[in-house]
Amino acid sequence: MMKILILGDVYGRPGRKILKDQLATIIAEQDIDFTVVNGENASGGNGLSTKNAKELLNLPIDVITMGNHVWQQKELLETIADFPQIIRPLNYPDPCPGKGYDFFNCTLKDGRTKRIAVVNLSGQIFMPNLNCPFNMMAPLRESLKAADLVLVDFHAEATSEKIAFGYFMDGYATAVYGTHTHVQTADERILTGGTAYITDIGMTGPLDGVIGVDSQIILDTMLTKRPSRFVTATGSVQINGIILTIDELENKVTHITRLYQTYETDQ
Repeated sequence: MMKILILGDVYGRPGRKILKDQLATIIAEQDIDFTVVNGENASGGNGLSTKNAKELLNLPIDVITMGNHVWQQKELLETIADFPQIIRPLNYPDPCPGKGYDFFNCTLKDGRTKRIAVVNLSGQIFMPNLNCPFNMMAPLRESLKAADLVLVDFHAEATSEKIAFGYFMDGYATAVYGTHTHVQTADERILTGGTAYITDIGMTGPLDGVIGVDSQIILDTMLTKRPSRFVTATGSVQINGIILTIDELENKVTHITRLYQTYETDQ
């Protein structure tokens, strides 16, 4: 059996640090063959800097997907082409730097190679008004069958849109998983066409905060209705994601398992 680890939105320094401390251990303990991480909040909770992209890719991470904060660190507009492992949402209008999907090779322990397509899309409901993700994905559904496995990071707010997209890709994708809300859902399953699905895989970063931000700042904002500068929360941290177990002969998911681990820190 082949195993793929997919981790939810890495948030700020706490998220990067816990991956540095724990990712190799998780990969060894879970016998992981391929790792995908969403990095769109990795720099102060707001985008991904060039420096932090290099830091993450020095870890055993094969692909970094992004989301609506992809251009918040504006330097990435110029440097994203230097990182073939970074995939940004496909449905940004042209011309746009970077790429919305790509193919990656994964060498299994027995020496065989699997070709894995990784796609990143942004939803439209309560999100920036990008091109329709369904219409952008439709012409690729058949062509991506050239890959052994197809992983789709659907970065969206609305649960209904995510679920609909899962059905849209059922039978075409190996897995469709949601990111963006930073809250792991408990609806993981394998759809009738064989596609593994979960509405949101959660986040990697502060546990003692409001989706990554210091809780008192969020409370003050909600009570006073006045904006405040967001500061990354401190304290305990979490690693959220999923593990896909795949029959490498059939290229089919046999199990989708949620990963939810918490760690005490000295911060």
